[in-house]
Amino acid sequence: MAGCVSRVELTVSCRSLLDRDLGSRSDPLCVLLQEVGGGRWAELDRTESIKNSQNPEFCKKLVVDYYFEKVQKLKFAMYDIDNKFFDLNDDDYLGGIECTLGQIVSSSVFTQPLELKQGKPAGKGTITISAEEIKDTRVVYLEIEAQNLDKKDFLGKSDPFLEFYKQYDAGMWQLVYRSEVIKNNLNPCWRKFSVPLQMFCGGDFNKPIKVQCADHDSDGSHDLIGSFETNLTQLQKAGGSSPVEFECIHPEKKQKKKSYKNSGIIRIKSCKLETEYSFLDYVMGGCQINFTVGVDFTGSNGDPKSPDSLHYISPDGINEYLIAIWSVGSVVQDYDTYQYFILLIITGGEITDLDQTRQAIVNASKLPMSIIIVGVGEADFKAMEFLDRDDGVLKSPTGESAARDIFQFVPFRQFKNAPREVLLHMVLAEVPKQLVSYYKWQGWPPVKPPEIKTM
Repeated sequence: MAGCVSRVELTVSCRSLLDRDLGSRSDPLCVLLQEVGGGRWAELDRTESIKNSQNPEFCKKLVVDYYFEKVQKLKFAMYDIDNKFFDLNDDDYLGGIECTLGQIVSSSVFTQPLELKQGKPAGKGTITISAEEIKDTRVVYLEIEAQNLDKKDFLGKSDPFLEFYKQYDAGMWQLVYRSEVIKNNLNPCWRKFSVPLQMFCGGDFNKPIKVQCADHDSDGSHDLIGSFETNLTQLQKAGGSSPVEFECIHPEKKQKKKSYKNSGIIRIKSCKLETEYSFLDYVMGGCQINFTVGVDFTGSNGDPKSPDSLHYISPDGINEYLIAIWSVGSVVQDYDTYQYFILLIITGGEITDLDQTRQAIVNASKLPMSIIIVGVGEADFKAMEFLDRDDGVLKSPTGESAARDIFQFVPFRQFKNAPREVLLHMVLAEVPKQLVSYYKWQGWPPVKPPEIKTM
C-alpha cells in the first residue's frame, strides 16, 4: 500500500451560488467526495452549513491524505441544507465540480465554475479551493471577551461573534475561525476555543492576523462592529491577570467622526500554545481498544431461514449483519485488548425510547468509549440521524450537554452496492478523533509522548 506523503487542509469558499429558498437565501454546505472505483464516490468530509448566504466562506477545513503517486479524483458538491438530517437526498443541489487533488495542490488558488451537470453551468456560481500541508501539530487556545461594543440592533443590543483571518499570498485574507453568536450582549464572553497552529498562522508567529467583530443577523447581512490586526506574538502576551486589549475600530466611523474613539474593546484573556496529540500518538503510546458488538435479534426480522429476513442464514454465509461485523472487526481487531472501548450496535429497527437513549449517550460521553450504530434494512432511521449531531452538541432530555461527540450512525442501505471499504470508512471515520477527544478532555497525554519538533 502506498505511503501517505502528507495531509492537506482544503479551504473552500463560493461566490454567486444559486438561490433555492423562497423568501430567503440558500443555506449552503460543501461535501467532499473521492472516487473509489467503478464510477462510485465515497464521502470524505463536509463543511458546516452557513445560513442565508450565496457567497459562503466555510470555516471548517476539509482534511485529505495526499499521495503523490496516485491520481486522487475529488468531487466538491454544494447543497442547500433544509433540515438537520445527515442524508442529503432531500436537500437542493447547488452545483459542483470534479477535479484531482493534484490540480488543487499545484495551484496557489484553484477556482472553477460550478456545474449542475457536465456542460450545464450552475448560474454564475464559482468555487475556490486552497490547500495547505499540515506540518505542525501544535494548537492555539484562546479565551476572549469584549467590553462596550456598539449597539447595532434597533430593538435590542447586538448579537456579536468573532471571525479570525490570516493573511496569505498577495495580501488576501483567509477565514480560519468563526466563534459562536452571543445574543443581545454588548459585553460578551465567548467560550474557550482552539485552532491548529498551521491553520491559524501557518506556523509564522508574526504573520498578520485580522480579527473582526460583527453583529449577527438571521438573514446573513451581518453588520460590522469593528476590527483590528495583530499576530500570534502579541496574542501570546495574554495570560493570568494580564489580558491583552485591542480597540475594535470601524473604519467608516473613524473616517467620518473626528470624536470617534472605538466601537468597543476586545480583551484576549489567555492565549496558549499546546501540542495536539494524534490518534496514532495514543495507540503507539500504549492505548489499546476493546471491540464489542451488539446485535438486534428482533422478531420483526422474521424467520432466519427465509431469504426475506435480515437474519437470513444464506448458503454463502453472508447477510447485512455479518458484513457490518466483518468490515469493522477487520480493522479494530488489530488494536483490541482493553482501555478505550468501541460498541458496535447493528439494528434493523427504529428507536422507540429516544429520551432514554439520549440520556444514555450523554452519560457515556464522560467514559472512554465510542458508540457506532449500523442500521440495516429499510426502516425509518430519522431518530438515529437526530442523535448523530454533527452540526451541534447532543443534549439529554434535562438539557445536559454531552461532554464530547461519541455517537456515529451509518445506514447500511446507502453502501449496500459500494465496496466494503467505503462502508468501513464511514463507520470508523469518527473513532480516532473521538478517542483523542476523551484523553484531551481528561488532560492525559499519551503514555509515551512523541518527540515534538518545533519549527
